[in-house]
Amino acid sequence: MTAQTPPTPSFRDPRLPFAKRVDDLLARLTLDERIAFLHQFTPAVERLGIAAFRTGQEALHGVAWMGPATVFPQAVGLGATWNDDLVRRIGEAVSAETRAMRARDDRVGLNVWSPTVNLLRHPLWGRGEEGYSEDPRLTSAIATAYTRGLRGDHPTYWRTAPVLKHWLAHNNETNRDTTSSSVRPRVLHEYDLRAFRETVEAGAVAGVMPAYNLVNGRPNHVSPYLREHLRTWTDQELLVCSDAGAPSNLVDSEHYFDTHEEATAAAVLAGVDSFTDHGTDSSKIVERVRGALVQGLLSEADIDEAVRRQLAIRFRLGEFDPRLDPYAGTLDFDTAAHRALARESAEQAVVLLKNEGLLPLGPEVRIAAVGLLADECKLDWYSGTLLHRSTPLEGLYERFGADRVNFAEGVDRVRLRTSSGAFLRVPVAENAAEVTADEARGAEGALDPALLAGRTDLPPLTTDAVGSELALIDWGEGVLTLRAPDGRYLSVADDGYVRASADQPGGWVVQETFRLEPSESHDNGHLLKHTGTGRYVCVAADGVKVAAQEPRDAEIFELESTERGEDAVTRVAAAADVVLVFAGNDPHINGRETEDRTTLRLPAHQERLLRAARAANPATALVLVSAYPYAVDHADLPAALWTAHGGQAAGTALARVLSGDVSPAGRLPQTWYADDADLPGLLDYDVIGSRQTYLYFEGTPLFPFGHGLSYASFAYEGLEHRTDEDTVRVSFTVTNTGSRAADEVAQLYIRAVDPSVPRPRRELAAHRRLRLAPGASAELAFALPSAAFAFWDVAHGRRRVEPGSYELLVGASSEDIRLRTTIELTGEAAAPRAVRALGLKAADFDDQRNTEIVDRTKVSGDAVTPLDGGTGELVFRACDFGAGVSGVSADLAGEGVVEISLAGGPPPAVLTLPPTKGPYDYTTVTAAFAADGVHDVHLRLRGPLRLAQVGFSG
Repeated sequence: MTAQTPPTPSFRDPRLPFAKRVDDLLARLTLDERIAFLHQFTPAVERLGIAAFRTGQEALHGVAWMGPATVFPQAVGLGATWNDDLVRRIGEAVSAETRAMRARDDRVGLNVWSPTVNLLRHPLWGRGEEGYSEDPRLTSAIATAYTRGLRGDHPTYWRTAPVLKHWLAHNNETNRDTTSSSVRPRVLHEYDLRAFRETVEAGAVAGVMPAYNLVNGRPNHVSPYLREHLRTWTDQELLVCSDAGAPSNLVDSEHYFDTHEEATAAAVLAGVDSFTDHGTDSSKIVERVRGALVQGLLSEADIDEAVRRQLAIRFRLGEFDPRLDPYAGTLDFDTAAHRALARESAEQAVVLLKNEGLLPLGPEVRIAAVGLLADECKLDWYSGTLLHRSTPLEGLYERFGADRVNFAEGVDRVRLRTSSGAFLRVPVAENAAEVTADEARGAEGALDPALLAGRTDLPPLTTDAVGSELALIDWGEGVLTLRAPDGRYLSVADDGYVRASADQPGGWVVQETFRLEPSESHDNGHLLKHTGTGRYVCVAADGVKVAAQEPRDAEIFELESTERGEDAVTRVAAAADVVLVFAGNDPHINGRETEDRTTLRLPAHQERLLRAARAANPATALVLVSAYPYAVDHADLPAALWTAHGGQAAGTALARVLSGDVSPAGRLPQTWYADDADLPGLLDYDVIGSRQTYLYFEGTPLFPFGHGLSYASFAYEGLEHRTDEDTVRVSFTVTNTGSRAADEVAQLYIRAVDPSVPRPRRELAAHRRLRLAPGASAELAFALPSAAFAFWDVAHGRRRVEPGSYELLVGASSEDIRLRTTIELTGEAAAPRAVRALGLKAADFDDQRNTEIVDRTKVSGDAVTPLDGGTGELVFRACDFGAGVSGVSADLAGEGVVEISLAGGPPPAVLTLPPTKGPYDYTTVTAAFAADGVHDVHLRLRGPLRLAQVGFSG
């Protein structure tokens, strides 16, 4: 007798729709198993043959943290290409390598946490390198291209499942887990939500990750916008993954909830499906979820909803259909095509900022390559480990020949004398074991540069009568690195000793940076403070270590200069035909995750090198290699370029552009301001009110949004348009009038001519990068939906196209407009606010002074409060009181006074609020108030109160 084969579970049946299969699998999981699924590291369910799963694999510009991989330019560099097709191909390559790496290491995840679509609103944001642009349309276009590449083009199965970061209005690292971004409705809908929305609606996004910060007083991890906006943009199940440690922040740093059970329940109910907290240890999250269930804060149905979204992603990734998964056998890794794509993308990211005939360089030119970035190929926190490496110096050697290129790094070379008269010495490392990348992996398989730097098998620094000459590299803001004669950076291991052990500065906490502080007891003395630990360097019998907590216990050093960086630069510059000064930043220092910049200026040391080069040789070009814009004085420079850190092919790409093998066509993805004084406050998220980004900035930028020059010239002509129903169709012709083949980036902007509310000075509506041979022409055509001309009407809570005149502006940048014409749109006429029937929501103001938006409750709604409990004002335009009202009421919490008045009208009505029990304990306060017809309403708020809504009666 033969035993009967058990039936195949429905979740294993590929003939069934994913939704039915998810339901079947969900029903088979026990409650404990479902609860365990809420943590980032989901355990295996062996009885069902379900493998372990991990949400989260960093892949911003290549597979990160998992060892060697192809490294493409930083995200801001990809934004500078303005090339959707190129970025899509990069996404395809990155997802192929993700699959190939997973085939040999199951710690590599297929749920990739990329791209970052936070807008580059403020150029001092420490994570600006991770975003694409300050413009929401360009950001969404590039992000959509990247996610399409990551997802793949199969109709059923996905190559990887991309998650967008970081929801929402996140542009500061300073106190990033406790600061609140005050975002009024127009900015929310026209700016911050837009980049996410257009990418989600394109259909290649698996989910989002909330940001650490609060928005309008409420942490993003309990944001109602997840359900009110995000989940309404698509019928597809979206997975919401928390940022690392953010669930605990709800209690520990933000103090938004009293208990972790309350916080966990609130996050699940808001829409968080996967908790990234406490590393690989899921026990605390499991305990909190169970506690929330026991307390009645969550139901099993709430848990099922979150698990269902996770399972939907796993089915799309082909986990349960290995024989049908078209990407299961992907082995494409470090292929010739990927290497070529890395070079192509690095070339396309180069932006020629200025050129007065110095570039391109001739084949026989003698070059001086100088500066801190000349012989560097820098990585950032989200880079993979380099398989290939090309610095600018190496690229120049390859292209022009080593005999035609002289190099001077320009660092100051010093010896450090101790109080005993001896000098710091770097001992020779004898018989030290080499540490491989595989040996430096953490528990999660992530490559940790700090483990390479934190070696204890190397001898620590000592002292002797001669000492060692150290390269002192000044990165600005008082931060420096010290490099030994063998090229290794001084670093501090867990045992506190200082060793020459790091290839580069790096790690979550950088252990290779120091500060020199003047000694109060010695005229020429300095204390050496280690920034990673906050302790001072001491000299002991067994070696040099960081041990002193107080300055009085620290070693006092005198700096003996053996060579100034300017002197080395001057020598090689004077003997060259052309000087290339390579300046910029190290992505782990002064501007990175957890650390905002404080200024747009180049570090003072780099400015000195630039001046020295220019004084020695007028034929000097500045080549900025950086993750951020800088405010540089270029008046006496004949040429300047910028590129983000370009990954593995950065140096080759720069050399090909400098030589003219490639004509540059990158375009700035954000405004370069001329001075720090042009910037708003870092925490001022009101791009409209404070006139931020190219959309509203009224000053003169150093270089405008969309700017970038070429070695060719291009003519624009034949601008035509027509309106078909809800679409404006625009066409024009671009011709290469130069003598070489080159790319051009044609840009189409729109502008409301006479708007009734503040609108952008101009707004990017479409763009296209195209390649043209000399004399060749191409006709470009764009179809703009009427929604492209709309704004968010706060009076009525929806988008509206205002009737009137609009300009179509075509050109090579936001300020280099070559063609323009005006069109008329019928739109929808404005209507006054029906305040008698609907009242006024406080956050729907037209204008404000000295206020911020806060949370009305911990679950939903907005209120407005004066900044710091002082005095603020709200203005509401065109309020219609109809035949008249006789009373006013206000929903208030806290304590204070609200005065309501009409422009030019009688004395204000006063509503006085006695103290309430807390910020969420609202009461309604009334007063007599007479008005009829249409008026502008002014509300003056005094004291620490919260105003949610105003109503009218009578």
